[in-house]
Amino acid sequence: MLKRGSEITLEIEKFADRGKSIARLDGYVVFVPGGIPGDKLRVRVVKTKRKYAEAVTLDVLKPSPYRTEPVCSYFGTCGGCKWQHVTYEAQLEAKTQSVREALEHHGGFEKISIAPAIGANPIYRYRNKMEYSFSAQRWLTSDEIASGRAFDMSFALGLHVPGNFSKVLDLTECHLHSETGVRVVNFVRRFVREKEWQAWHIRNHTGFLRHLVLRSGHATGEFMVNLVTSGYDSERMESLSSELQKAIPEVTTFVNTINRGVAQTAYGDEIHTIFGPGVIHDRIGPHIFEIASNAFFQTNTAQAERLYDVAAGFAELKQNDLVYDLYSGAGTISIYVANRVSRVIGVELVPEAVENATRNAKTNSIENVSFFAGDMMRLFDEEFIAKHGRPDVLIVDPPRAGMHPRVVKQIRRLRPERFVYLSCNPLSQARDLKMLADTFSIEAVQPVDLFPHTHHIENVVKLRAR
Repeated sequence: MLKRGSEITLEIEKFADRGKSIARLDGYVVFVPGGIPGDKLRVRVVKTKRKYAEAVTLDVLKPSPYRTEPVCSYFGTCGGCKWQHVTYEAQLEAKTQSVREALEHHGGFEKISIAPAIGANPIYRYRNKMEYSFSAQRWLTSDEIASGRAFDMSFALGLHVPGNFSKVLDLTECHLHSETGVRVVNFVRRFVREKEWQAWHIRNHTGFLRHLVLRSGHATGEFMVNLVTSGYDSERMESLSSELQKAIPEVTTFVNTINRGVAQTAYGDEIHTIFGPGVIHDRIGPHIFEIASNAFFQTNTAQAERLYDVAAGFAELKQNDLVYDLYSGAGTISIYVANRVSRVIGVELVPEAVENATRNAKTNSIENVSFFAGDMMRLFDEEFIAKHGRPDVLIVDPPRAGMHPRVVKQIRRLRPERFVYLSCNPLSQARDLKMLADTFSIEAVQPVDLFPHTHHIENVVKLRAR
C-alpha cells in the first residue's frame, strides 16, 4: 500500500475521467492529473484510498509522443484549459474513448460503433463567451512567487484556480477567447484599479466588482461587455462606458448586471443597458440569432453548426414531420431544422430563453415553430401531447445532469419513431439511454468536440423505436 508523501516512478497508461490519467503500480490504480499516455513520470502521492491513490508530477523522465508545448503562460495553474500540453489528435482520441467507456460502463452497451470525434477548427480563440471573476483574494502562479515581486493580493480579475472558488488568477492573456476580449480584460483591470473600485470578497460578501462576461458574434463581429456588480452606480457606469468606447471601439454594447445576492453567479436581479442595443447577434447556418447577456448559446459557434448538422442528419427529417425539441434553450436547434419539417414544438424551463427563442424565430421569418416554458417533468405529459400531436421525431439536449426519470419514462411511453439525444455529458447520457434500452435501439454515435484543450465533449446518439 502506498503512503502519502511517497515518491515513485510511473508510466501513464491512459486518460481517465475529468482530464486525469491512470497509471498502475502492481495493479493498484494511481490517478495523475496532467499525465499523458506514454509518459514516464516521477510523482509524489498526495492521497491514498483502498482502491486508488492520487499523485502529482514532480518530473517528466520520458515524455509521451503526444506531448506538445502549451501556448499559454498560465497553463498548469489556471482552470480554463487542462490539455494544452496534449496534441490535438490525441485529445480527440481520448474524447472518443471517453464516450465509448461511458456507454459501455455506465450504459451497459457493448459492441456499439462509435465514430471518431469531429475536431474543431480553430482550436484556439474559438469561444464566443468568456466569464471572468473579480476577487479580493488573488492566487499567484509559481513564476509570480519565484519572481520575488510584491503583489497586491486584494485584487484579481481572471479565472479560478481548479477546486478553489475563492482564489482567482490575475490573467493578462487567454487563448480561448478573441484578442479583443483579452484587450477588454486588461483595459477594465487598469480602469477599475485607477478608480480604486473594490473586488468582491466571496467570504465577507463585500465589494462592488463581481464578474466580467464577454460575448462576441463569430459571424457578425458584434461584441458585448457585461459587467456584473453588487449594486447599480450610474456615475461609475457612465465613466467606464465613456473610456471603454474610446479605448476599444469594437465593443458594440455594454450592459451592467446587478447581483445583490451572496451566490457567486454572473446572473442577477436586474440588467441596465449602458450603451448599444443590449444584445449581440450571431449566425448558425443561414439563421441569425439574438443573444442577450443572460441567454444560453453554444460557446463555439462554428462547431455548433457541425453539431446541428449531425443531429439533423441523424433525425432523417421529412417535410411532413412533427418534431419535438426538448430543453430547447434559445431555439437554435428548433430553428435550424424548421425549414425541413412541417412543425417544431420547443419546450424549455427558462422563460427568458423561450422569449429569446420566439424572437429568434420571428427574426428568421420562421412561422412553423412554437415554444413553451415550463418544467419538463410537469409540462411534458399526455395532455401536452394530446394538444400538440405525437411527434415523428424527438430531439433532446438536456443540461449536464441529464433528464429527470419522469421525463425518461414519458419518452418511453411516447415512443417516437426517430429519437436524437445530444449531450455535453456522456455519463448522464449513458445512464438515461440505459433506462430507454428496451424501447429504443442505438443506430449511430457521433462525438463532436466543441471544447478543445478541455476534457469536455458533446455527443450525439441516433436512436430508433424498437
